[in-house]
Amino acid sequence: MPELPEVEVVRRGLERWAAGRPVSGVEVLDARSTRRHDGGAAAFEAQLTGRRLAAPERRGKYLWVPLVDPGDTALVAHLGMSGQLLVSGPSDPPQRHLRIRVLLEDLKTRDAPALELRFVDQRLFGGLFLDPLVPSVDRPEQLLPASVAHIARDPLDPHFDADAVHGRLRSRKTGLKRALLDQTLVSGIGNIYADEALWRARLHYARPTETLNRGESARLLAAVQDVMEDALVQGGTSFDALYVNVNGESGYFDRSLNVYGQAGRPCPRCAAQGRDTVIVKDRFMNRSSAYCPRCQPVPRRARW
Repeated sequence: MPELPEVEVVRRGLERWAAGRPVSGVEVLDARSTRRHDGGAAAFEAQLTGRRLAAPERRGKYLWVPLVDPGDTALVAHLGMSGQLLVSGPSDPPQRHLRIRVLLEDLKTRDAPALELRFVDQRLFGGLFLDPLVPSVDRPEQLLPASVAHIARDPLDPHFDADAVHGRLRSRKTGLKRALLDQTLVSGIGNIYADEALWRARLHYARPTETLNRGESARLLAAVQDVMEDALVQGGTSFDALYVNVNGESGYFDRSLNVYGQAGRPCPRCAAQGRDTVIVKDRFMNRSSAYCPRCQPVPRRARW
């Protein structure tokens, strides 16, 4: 599932190519991709047609485009495991697994649709829907889709409060990685970037959250921010054709991963110090956790 950097890459692409364009038509090719919309496919087509797309926004892994005329609703994209938002020309051949086409007017002539926003989804876990905008709990002047209102701020958010997150971490009494994956605590972090940030911060994934001191949590959150910013520079992490930007291009951060997907290979930090420690992988929450046993020793009171 895409994490914050991959979703941010898509958001930036939509901002460049789709923001400000009126919607001249909508075609739902597979009603399952609008199952989250109240009223289904027909209502989705009718309610989106004629609206204008504002600049897209994101919180963690959650992406939406506010609609204007009026500005009380957002087009929310749930990418799921394989969802893609692609900007294409109207004459471009349809992609395999194309589910929804949104026709966008040409801002200059407005006499024909100049672009299409296409939702492509192989596994059908994602979808598009319209959602009312509601005030954010901590900053009422900021509007969020109702379905996103419970999601915590992410480390790249200008209003992210590291001290508040430290307090919530200490109160959770769970394993550190479990806490990082909880989107109501801190959003945007998934399995890949949790492993990478924990390695950078030299903390084991099963470290009890209540034992973290302020310096350790600050080091971890800084590592999360750094790894996400590094991934953004390289367009995110793409392991297959499912993780692409709006132009269908892959990211390259997978070439810079230190522990995720590196089990059995030397730890880069240990290797630089002349040590031969190898990355190990444990089963974790129906997935896996990769770490260096020397850099990230197992805590005495591990919370698995």
